[in-house]
Amino acid sequence: MLNELLTRYPILEACKEDIVKVADTWINCYENGGKILLCGNGGSCADSDHIVGELMKGFLKKRPISEEKKAEMKKNCPTIDDDCLNKLQCGLPAVALTNLNAVNTAFCNDVDPNLIYAQAVMGLGKKGDILVCMSTSGNAINANAAAKVGKALGLTVIGLTGKGGGKLSEVADICIKVPECETFKIQELHLPVYHYLCAATEAHFFDC
Repeated sequence: MLNELLTRYPILEACKEDIVKVADTWINCYENGGKILLCGNGGSCADSDHIVGELMKGFLKKRPISEEKKAEMKKNCPTIDDDCLNKLQCGLPAVALTNLNAVNTAFCNDVDPNLIYAQAVMGLGKKGDILVCMSTSGNAINANAAAKVGKALGLTVIGLTGKGGGKLSEVADICIKVPECETFKIQELHLPVYHYLCAATEAHFFDC
């Protein structure tokens, strides 16, 4: 899977080591019952939501609920029907902090717009979770504030940036700095990187 990524995008060879580290970190987080929080602005905001979509339902695999899990759910709620159980898919817990519109706008209006993601991390983050901060420059004020709060709370902070890494690379535990400098080119490389991360994580936990 990694070889395919690097064959299709040889430019990513420059950050191969960090991509592998992040994949291992995601898997370890889920093995220990954690979740992934994500934030970013503009295109990176959309990417946060995209990643959640790949993690919370089937991406490359169908992820059917096991018969044992179905039996447990049926025991807890005898009226749940088989059609529902047969259609549901196993998810990997992930939250796009960008979608918390009510709390984000309230905090923006009442307190400080630069701390909207930091506040979301304060409310949702716990030790053992992962915070993924996406910023093409690495200097987004709200993403860096969130990263610092995440770090302070004991989360593992992952940065996804462009070539320089910016301030985010100084805070993050691991920072994938794709080797481009223009915003749209950075974003074009972020997509195959996070698709690989989602696929590798899914493959670890699900056979089909």
